[in-house]
Amino acid sequence: MQIAIASDHGGFAFKQILEKYLKELGHDVEDFGCGSEESCDYPDFGIPAAKSVAREKNERAILVCTNGIGMCMLANKIEGIRAALVYSEKTAKKTRQHHNSNVLCLGAQEFPFGELKSFVRIWLETNFDGGRHERRINKIDELLQ
Repeated sequence: MQIAIASDHGGFAFKQILEKYLKELGHDVEDFGCGSEESCDYPDFGIPAAKSVAREKNERAILVCTNGIGMCMLANKIEGIRAALVYSEKTAKKTRQHHNSNVLCLGAQEFPFGELKSFVRIWLETNFDGGRHERRINKIDELLQ
């Protein structure tokens, strides 16, 4: 799978681990930055990464900041994006099964890196259930028309 990743300074350390982990799992990764722990603005990196999914350049994106909230808010402003902030293995699974999320948002300073990697693995491995869930997603998409 082709996956975009991005972070701000608060998520930089985990993004470095995430890129290596995704490659170990056999995925292709496009890193949109940031490039250090120096203070920066998360929209500068999260917006292009999320837009790459909306434009179908990447299949999914994983956006990381200190708590994940800012990245999730910005990603959901982009048409075609269904971003989810997860906080457990269960929510990582459900957001794929029920919401067909295509952007995963993580709070790098909210959980140990091992837990974050588990959220990522589950999110990547879980398929969308479709059915009644697709009907619901379509109702959300209609808001943009």
